[in-house]
Parts: sequence; structure tokens; C-alpha cells
Amino acid sequence: MPTSNRSDRAQRDARLEAMLALARVLRGRSLDAALATARTHPQRALVFELVHGSLRHYLSLSEALKPRLRHAIKDVEVEAALLAGAYQLLHTRVKPYAAVSACVDGVRALGKSSAGGLVNAVLRSLVRLPPEPPTTRAGITEHPTWLAGRIEQDWGEKAEQVMEANIGRAPMALRVNERKVSTTEYAALLHAAKIDFRPGMFPATLVLCRAIPKSSLPGFADGLVSIQDESAQIAAHLVAPESGERVLDACAAPGGKAFHLVEQVPSCQLTAIDTDEKRLAFTRTEAVRLGHDIRLLQGDAMQENWWDGVPYDRILVDAPCSGTGTLRRRPDIKLHRTAADVRAHASQQGNMLDAVWPTLRPGGTLVYCTCSILVEENDDVVAAFLDRTANAAAPAISADWGLPTSYGRQTLPAPGQGDGFYFARLVKVDA
Repeated sequence: MPTSNRSDRAQRDARLEAMLALARVLRGRSLDAALATARTHPQRALVFELVHGSLRHYLSLSEALKPRLRHAIKDVEVEAALLAGAYQLLHTRVKPYAAVSACVDGVRALGKSSAGGLVNAVLRSLVRLPPEPPTTRAGITEHPTWLAGRIEQDWGEKAEQVMEANIGRAPMALRVNERKVSTTEYAALLHAAKIDFRPGMFPATLVLCRAIPKSSLPGFADGLVSIQDESAQIAAHLVAPESGERVLDACAAPGGKAFHLVEQVPSCQLTAIDTDEKRLAFTRTEAVRLGHDIRLLQGDAMQENWWDGVPYDRILVDAPCSGTGTLRRRPDIKLHRTAADVRAHASQQGNMLDAVWPTLRPGGTLVYCTCSILVEENDDVVAAFLDRTANAAAPAISADWGLPTSYGRQTLPAPGQGDGFYFARLVKVDA
């Protein structure tokens, strides 16, 4: 078979895989789960680009498609084909005939031949008559109306920049495992591999100029480096354990922040717990790759049955949250999260602080962080905790990153920079 034919077939197969992944997301699956089968696909980069792009622009694409449909589409595979086709036609340089024919072939390959004509007609209409710019708030901002309103409420004049950043591509940041190799030595390995990068915000941080598969990173399999967002790396620097101190990571999986802590201070006594055994299994595998020996426990931070009764000097609570600071990486959040979810997370976050606080020694430090940009999950949670906890204080965090808030600091997504993370430092004082 000629090489060009094999390439065309591979790309058509990738577009079908992308349609299937999109359909899984439309049914309610997380993006990570929806893309599980695509991670080993020979055209993985194309699959990921089509899925992420279609979800980043889901709201404006839906607005562009709606007037070209007589009825709402009830078949999620057909909707996925239309979204993937519209994304390629409106946001990429893919030749129109290739985008249209691949989507038509895709629905037919799924046994939906009767929908092929609809997909063909709708996508060809986008070629003949490109849509006007979106007019709805959701379409203009690429955020659901409730979320756009919340971001505007919380961040005022910065809201437009935040939402614009949320539809961009997140940079690929690395954390060098300095227990195995110095950052200078690892930078030389990147140079030798002709991988362009720049220094990051911390000494062991390097940011790639272009995202690449982790398998292409020098020494990745040998544990020389990890992939971790720049803002996420702030957590370990705030916890700042000292040699011999007892440290708890209360929501540890998949382990990035826990491993960063022991890379900073190998002699700290770290306990890492999480409720999810599958995620803990991955964490154990990562520990082997990186060469770290840490105490990993399956346990619920909301309970005390995992605790040995000896207080901790430092605690990290990287609380489950809405993930609204990571929309560049997880655009499915815009489809799946609701305002009610945010309220539920805020309640859970407060309960988690209440549950973990007794395990901290007097004078000890607890770092509370989320990957949310919503005040309801951040300052509001800390304010309520301080109101009901007489022996807690939140000293100001002096730093050259992020923005100061009433009780902590917040990073916001921006082109070429880290995700949106919130941090507060709580100290146990005399009541």
C-alpha cells in the first residue's frame, strides 16, 4: 500500500477514535477516562488535538451548529461527529473535504449510515456559509453562563483574560528529580535531544517550548524527571518541611506533590494517604520509577482510623475541587460541573480541614490548596474555618507569584504560565 494511503487511513482512524472519545464525554465520562484507549493510538497527538479542541470550543461550536439543524441531535455519536467536523473546519487548517468525509465515514463506520447525509449536509453548510461570531455569553466566552458569571464576580477586570487563557493550550512543565540528577545536567540532556525549553519559576523547574510525549523525555523511564504544572509545584515549597519532620499529604494520589516533598527533603517522614486504591496503585508505580520510598496508605482524611496518634509537623491538604483552574487541560469540566457541585466541594473542603486539624501539632503548619479559581472554594472555605477554629491563624504569604487574597494567594491561568491554584497557610496557635 502506498505510504500516502496508509497515512490517510491512519488519520481517518484517528478521527473516528476522537469521535468516540467525544461521545464518551458527552455521555458524562471524564476526559481522562474517555481518552484511555487513545493513549496508545499511533496518531495519539491528532486524537488528543481533535478532542481537546472540540471541547475547548464546545459552546461556540454548538451555537454555530444549532441553526443548521431542524431538531436537536439526540444521538451522541452523531453530535460528536458534527462537533469534531465543525472544530476542524473553523479552527484548523485541515482541508474541508478531508474533515467532512472523515466525519461522514465515521458515523457510517459506527453503523449509523442514515445519519451520514445529515452530517455531510451540515458540515458542508459550514464550508459554504461560515457562521457569524457567537452572540450568546456562553458562546463568546466559551464558558457556561453560570461559570462565566462566577469568574466575572470573583475576578472583575481580570475575568476576560482568565477565560481567554482557559481556551488556550497549557504549557508542559517539568520537575527535575534532583535526587538523581541536577537540573543543569538534565538541561544538558534536553539540549542534546534538541528539545527547546526555558527555566521555570523554581530551580528544579523547566518549561518546554512545545509539548511532547513523556516517552520522548530523556531519562523519564529512569525517574530523572516528572511532568508537573508550575503552579502545582508551589505546594511543596510552601509546606517546606525540615529534616526529620513528620509530614502528611492528606489527598496524595497521583503523588506529584508528595514526591516533590521528598525530593526537596529526603529525610522528612512523609505519610501519603488517599481513598482511591486505583490511583494509589499508580502512585506506587511512580514511586518505583522515581526511586522514592514513602509511606502510602489507603485512608480517608475525613476519618482518623488511619492515624497513629502522633501529631504531624506539616500537613498538605490538596483538596478535591471543581478544577476550574485547569480548564486548559480538562475542558470537559465546562460540560460537567455545575454551581451545585461547587457548593458541595466547598462543604467537603471545610469538613476535611476540620477532620485533619487535630492531627497537626501546636505550632505546626497546614497548607490548604485547590486547583480552583473560585472564591467559594478558596478564601470562603478558609474564612469559615478560621471563624469556627479558635487555634487557627492564616499568616500572609509573601511571594513573587500569583495575587494576594484575603487569606492566601491565587495563581490565574495565563498564556505560557501555570494553572489556576489557590494556597493558604494555616498555623496552629494557642487558643
